Amino acid sequence: MTIVSRDNRPSTRSRLRKTALFAGLAGAVLFTSGCAGGSADEDVAYVARDVESLYGEAKRRMDRGNTLLAAALFDEVERQHPYSPWARRAQLMSAFSYYVARDYNKAIQSSQRFLSIHPGNKDAPYAYYLIALSYYEQISDVNRDQKITEQAKTALREVNRRFPSSEYAADARLKLDLVDDHLAGKEMEIGRYYQRSGRWLAANLRFRNVLDQYDTTSHAPEALYRLTESSLALGVQEEAVKYAAVLGANYPGSEWYEKAYELVQDHAAGVTAS
Repeated sequence: MTIVSRDNRPSTRSRLRKTALFAGLAGAVLFTSGCAGGSADEDVAYVARDVESLYGEAKRRMDRGNTLLAAALFDEVERQHPYSPWARRAQLMSAFSYYVARDYNKAIQSSQRFLSIHPGNKDAPYAYYLIALSYYEQISDVNRDQKITEQAKTALREVNRRFPSSEYAADARLKLDLVDDHLAGKEMEIGRYYQRSGRWLAANLRFRNVLDQYDTTSHAPEALYRLTESSLALGVQEEAVKYAAVLGANYPGSEWYEKAYELVQDHAAGVTAS
């Protein structure tokens, strides 16, 4: 097993500020997280307007930080002028507006609609990326169900699979590391619960999952220590010595190795790993 430590990665929003995500969309602007706001309930009643004026009004609302109303107006561009070149642009701007407003479900829906109508468009990579970001932003605490985390992982992998040379794929790969770290954290939380309940075999399986699936995450050292604990509790001293040795080889100066070494000295001194 090869274990590589990972550095902390930048947040999604800081990454969003640093890259020109909408370089391919005329007139698009980057927003800080403080720009999200406004209400889509303001007056967007149907009033026939030429496409340039309607799009311009949506853009002005977006620039002012009223992102929900901007999204509704971009949607209106498509509704009133469905066959114009502006409609395609407005679809993706609507999805982006919902994302900035933190209405992630609508951002996903709008992006998926764009892809269903324009699957081969030059802005398709960004639409896939926006879907992945919208799932990623919803990743919950490790103590909660991880369905969204799995959806984020699937969407990020899709970006990397479809557009491996793009800037979006590069960022997706970084975020996949963080997603894996999060999922490993969930496995660790469940494993520790099983240990506290005396269910050592079930705990052992969870910690093994961390090493088998997430061995490059920050949770790997503790997983090796917990496997040392569980193996001793199950009476498999050779396995405990093996895990402690792997921990020492990969993390010789860590607190987890020191604790594992003490355990082995106390309960399996003289035992050789099989």
